[in-house]
Amino acid sequence: MSPDSVDRVNRRTMLAYAGTAAAVGLAGCSGSDGSDGSDGSDGSDGEDGGDGSDGGDGDSFEIGVTMGQMDSGLDPQDHAETNTEIIVGQVYEGLLDRDKEGGIIEGLATDWERTEDGNVRFVLREGVTFHNGDPLTAEDVAFSIRRIVFDDVGIVSPQSNDLGTIDEVVPGDGEVVVDFASYNPIAFQLFATNGPIMQRSWVEENDGNYINQNTNGTGPFVVTEYDSGNQVAYEPNEEYWGEANPVDELTMGASSESSTRVNRLLAEESDIVTNVPPQEVSRVESSDVAGINSVASARIIFLQMRYDVEPFSSQQFRQAMNYAVDVESIVEDVLNGFGSITAQPTLEGHVGHDPEIEPYPYDPDEAERLVEESGHAGVEITLETPIGRYLGDVEIAQAAASQIDSLSNVSCELEQREFSSLVQDVTAPNIEDRPRFNLLGWGNGEFDGSQTLTPLLSSEGALTVLENEELDGLLADAEATQDPDERVDILQEANRLAHDLAPWVFMHQQFSVYGVSSDISWEPRADEFIDPDTATRQ
Repeated sequence: MSPDSVDRVNRRTMLAYAGTAAAVGLAGCSGSDGSDGSDGSDGSDGEDGGDGSDGGDGDSFEIGVTMGQMDSGLDPQDHAETNTEIIVGQVYEGLLDRDKEGGIIEGLATDWERTEDGNVRFVLREGVTFHNGDPLTAEDVAFSIRRIVFDDVGIVSPQSNDLGTIDEVVPGDGEVVVDFASYNPIAFQLFATNGPIMQRSWVEENDGNYINQNTNGTGPFVVTEYDSGNQVAYEPNEEYWGEANPVDELTMGASSESSTRVNRLLAEESDIVTNVPPQEVSRVESSDVAGINSVASARIIFLQMRYDVEPFSSQQFRQAMNYAVDVESIVEDVLNGFGSITAQPTLEGHVGHDPEIEPYPYDPDEAERLVEESGHAGVEITLETPIGRYLGDVEIAQAAASQIDSLSNVSCELEQREFSSLVQDVTAPNIEDRPRFNLLGWGNGEFDGSQTLTPLLSSEGALTVLENEELDGLLADAEATQDPDERVDILQEANRLAHDLAPWVFMHQQFSVYGVSSDISWEPRADEFIDPDTATRQ
């Protein structure tokens, strides 16, 4: 995509579309707790987008959503990607939830508190049933939490870091107590974003393949059809404990081609489409059938490098890659300004962000010097990228690989992969099976730095590419302290260290750009979750 051949809709224009996006991003940081969201990737590609809302007899409220990728399976506890979370999140719920502004609200728990010994107690909502009609019990909740955090309860979950370090979960009479290994300052923030609840007997009676093809949650939608890799259809849960669901039929599909998604929107075949590319914004805005709705997301885009393999085992080489990539030109020319350059794992506005850390400047001479010092001059590397998962992912990776390849002492090739395949490698239990050098995005729905640093960069992180004792110690201190100001200081120090260790080529904060049918009113969220049950007819 040549930047000279497209309409120049710049970031200033997009901010006008976004409205109060900055306030949304900050809202999640104002609570007393806050932290991680899992993600970083997604499922297989399919060309079937959802039907739009104009179908039927005119009385039925139908919504179709077309994303860039489908899910990687329907087990809500066995994934680490946003698109799967969007699909299973219509069906499964957690103890706590968040409103669109990021505030913590009730979920399957109606009350929560910290006990005298620093643990947390959740009082369960009465009268909740799973979609099979069975009642929700405290034992179901305890089992679900254990299945996520303990490796010996059925699966090795890629979400194991998402709820903090837990020693035990104790079910009681209409309540559950979570016993943390140490004081967890962001316990409620973690449970507001993570921890989907499943029925213990249903999980234990079925194998993994069945659980990934079927659902049994407590949420506002029930799956009526699942065509793996292509489409999921839903109907309202008539026994839902919450407000009545206004949507009569929901369909979620995907296409990795952004032009296909936009064409489906403008042909009124879909009501919500994700990742509208910058060059298509004007076409959507000028149409009579749809508009643009956007928000600054909680997702950071980066090129991650595995510390345990050459040449990425060299800190000098990793720093060289940061100097080799001209992130500013990529944001301006590839994304038309729809992104903010980053210098650390924690985004601006998230707890622990250090505003004093400066991005690596584009300096190919310094990059070549550091490559020579690392002892890896002449090395050949390959950058792997997903296709259609993130806004402009292939074009971003092409530009970065080309800039690295232009160094006199490094050769860099690009490998494009379907995300359904790449995500399986990214989330592999053993680091030896993960990609050596790849483009990835990570959404932090808790707006807290620890929830990016811990899963991705701590030695025991579920998706880590780094091992560093000093960083591990800082993250342990941040989790243990009960002083919020001290915790911010510790996380800022951790971000400074991460910047210097350079486990990633630090790229940018993603902007979420949605195309929305003029037939509906729907507001996006900073955490990227799509909640069709909040849509209304225009």
